[in-house]
Amino acid sequence: MGSLSIWHWILVIAVVLLLFGRGKISDLMGDVAQGIKAFKKGMQDDDKVADKPEPAKSIEHAAAPPTAARSDVGSKAV
Repeated sequence: MGSLSIWHWILVIAVVLLLFGRGKISDLMGDVAQGIKAFKKGMQDDDKVADKPEPAKSIEHAAAPPTAARSDVGSKAV
């Protein structure tokens, strides 16, 4: 009861063909193929962008003048 035989599949395919017709199904498959091609092209474009890394940017930092040590840090007032 849980498995479908070949006759069940033939009946399902026949009903689908009758409902949608051959032209609509072929148009649908063409649209799916175009979508897959566009997706693959987008993935290749992303890989090309990732292959060209940007040059490393450095941050220039001016050293601050040394300040006197604070005397209250670490001391405990009793």
